[in-house]
Amino acid sequence: MNIDYTKIAVGKYLVSPLAKQQGEGRYAASVSIRSGRGSGTHDRVLRFSGIFDSAAAAVHYATEHAMGWIHERSCPACA
Repeated sequence: MNIDYTKIAVGKYLVSPLAKQQGEGRYAASVSIRSGRGSGTHDRVLRFSGIFDSAAAAVHYATEHAMGWIHERSCPACA
């Protein structure tokens, strides 16, 4: 079972975290980071190797990593 959470708009990016149930109450995390529109759309999907005790923890982890990825690209001197 996949658990989709609310998409988050961050500047030109749309962040879509996802938790996927792995059995026995454990969850894997992934996130889609989309930019552009129409035929110029680019979608980067990050899948993480960690396993989490709750869907909320998996989504939080994925969202934090997506925000870090966006921050690195938005402010290269800050990273």
